[in-house]
Amino acid sequence: MQLKKLPIGKSTLRTLLEENYLYVDKTEVAQDLIENGGGYYFLSRPRRFGKSLFLDTLRMAFSGDKELFNGLYIYDNGYKFEKHPVIRISFNDGKVSTKEEFSTYIFDVLAKNERELDIKCQANTIAPLCFKRLIEDAYKKYNKKVVILVDEYDKPILDNIENTEIATLMREELKNFYSVIKGADEYLKFVFITGVSKFSKVSLFSGLNNIEDITLNPRYATICGYTQNDVETVFAEHLKGQDFTKIQKWYNGYKFLGEGVYNPFDILLFISNQFSYRNYWFSTATPTFLLKLIEKNNYFLPNLENIVKNEKMLDSFDVDYIELETLMWQTGYLTIDKVTTSFDETPLYHLGIPNQEVRLSLMGYIADFITKIQNSTLMQGEVYKALFEVNTDTLHKALFSLFSSIAYNNFTGIKLYEYEGYYVSVFYSYIKALGIELIGEDVTNKGRIDLTIKLPNTIYVIEFKVDGSNALQQILDKNYHDKYLSDGRDVVLLGIEFDTKERNISKIEKKVII
Repeated sequence: MQLKKLPIGKSTLRTLLEENYLYVDKTEVAQDLIENGGGYYFLSRPRRFGKSLFLDTLRMAFSGDKELFNGLYIYDNGYKFEKHPVIRISFNDGKVSTKEEFSTYIFDVLAKNERELDIKCQANTIAPLCFKRLIEDAYKKYNKKVVILVDEYDKPILDNIENTEIATLMREELKNFYSVIKGADEYLKFVFITGVSKFSKVSLFSGLNNIEDITLNPRYATICGYTQNDVETVFAEHLKGQDFTKIQKWYNGYKFLGEGVYNPFDILLFISNQFSYRNYWFSTATPTFLLKLIEKNNYFLPNLENIVKNEKMLDSFDVDYIELETLMWQTGYLTIDKVTTSFDETPLYHLGIPNQEVRLSLMGYIADFITKIQNSTLMQGEVYKALFEVNTDTLHKALFSLFSSIAYNNFTGIKLYEYEGYYVSVFYSYIKALGIELIGEDVTNKGRIDLTIKLPNTIYVIEFKVDGSNALQQILDKNYHDKYLSDGRDVVLLGIEFDTKERNISKIEKKVII
């Protein structure tokens, strides 16, 4: 039996269904959205998550072509397949950085819709007015309410996010354009908007109060992405003989208050590359802007282990207010590990790195960026070996070599070498990039351990100090290690001290508790 083709780079439903590509059926959720909701939706998901394909699934559901869906959920479950005019707006192609480029791009998109709907917009008008007339004329021509599908609504802003002036300009242009939707309610059947980031409704969707944000609605947690069941059934023949537990550890783990999902790009490339474990999704876009924010804010990297946000804080993102942790969640470098409640029953979201791919790749990039050392795998290997062998001499040499390799000009401007947190962050990122279990700011009843490393036979309790303070003695005085005495593994207390004048490690002391 010939295996179905992998839909790598394919986001057109008709192509998948008619040309023997694999398709994970999302028509049940599409039907639910169309029939049972308010009709105006917003969905945020990271890049490469299948948003474009889902939008095209919605488009075809409104096409009236029932036979296209033969064999899928929607075909046999009462959907009427009523045809409606569809306007599609996508910012996936290209980058715009000026008002003129934006205008040209928008008019090109609108012109494409005019051709598909056989409608001609009046010449010499502005884009929002052309959009408005397109909606009204489509309604009149077909005597049916109009469907609007917007893909990557925020891309013009995110493409320019490092330049606040240009990003603000793009935001205002988009705001004017999207404002048309609010006044067109009487002509609209259904609106679905997707993007990566959740910009404040006040700034971008001003007045569009009837749009329902389903980003964190558990009912739609798997609207994009592949579930574990999808991977083990739809891809069963393609993944025959593979270790599903290992695949899950590497690529699953994105959670939106429901079942965890895979980024489709990872699974498709994993199969295509003969089951080689690589950073397929991560490598599609280096998170340069995130790295610059980390450096600019002198961010204490172990804090990534203990991020707790409420829903308002997860939504608090705009051109002139960019919180690192919120942006990392929206762009897929963090996900929701669990939910608790505060004293007033407000949900609290505990964020963490979703899987092994992101953990190894992100931390490796961060380590190289904040130290300005590229491809320092040899040093990492020495650190890895020293930790497993509990060899503090080798560890000292490896870490000394690491910090000696950091260029002097990396310490100019902000005097990073004076901050204990800088050394801890460097150490943390390098260890995390090795795939070793590491807890930053590990809480005990006596205080917080700077770092805890968990190996198969050994637990390290580590304290960092600068300029003569006795790191090992603080562990002993606070009895931080008591937390792990009943674990069954050897406990190694490690005091690491730095000299800010030399900008390097001055001493490593250990005490082994068996």
